[in-house]
Amino acid sequence: MDLAFDFFESGKIYHIYSKAVGNELLFISDENFKYFRKRHDEYCSEMFETIAYCLIPNHFHLLVLVKEGRSNDDVVKKFSDFLNSYSKAFNKANERNCALFQRKFKRKLISSEAYLTRIILYIHLNPFKHRLVEDFRTWKYSSFNSYSKELQTKVKKEIGLVDFKHF
Repeated sequence: MDLAFDFFESGKIYHIYSKAVGNELLFISDENFKYFRKRHDEYCSEMFETIAYCLIPNHFHLLVLVKEGRSNDDVVKKFSDFLNSYSKAFNKANERNCALFQRKFKRKLISSEAYLTRIILYIHLNPFKHRLVEDFRTWKYSSFNSYSKELQTKVKKEIGLVDFKHF
């Protein structure tokens, strides 16, 4: 078994994803999507470089590069704190008092350039896959526009290998 699957290693790229418990939603308003991104930046920017993301009403996908010198324990703690922070705010705003996310977030090590390319495409095509839009380019809760347009962004698109300009 590859230990990188079980632990975050600095300098490695991971696909991190999680979904809501049961049939719950993680995002029910535009403000929820924005707040999730804001909290992600606040909690995770010292641990990760974000390469790609997509937020879907009941789940999310993040593609991140763990910054050099960051330990597994520190990364897991910061990421867990981020999810807990979002959950508490979401629960308070929506008068809920139960778990929002499934018990553990999942992560997969990106082990090759081919896999990196596939996962970037998978993340950006996710709204189409789930029939939320007819054209994935119109989904505003993903990093697609960071790749396809010349936008000021925190997304480290230079790490991604896919040239989306031909879509």
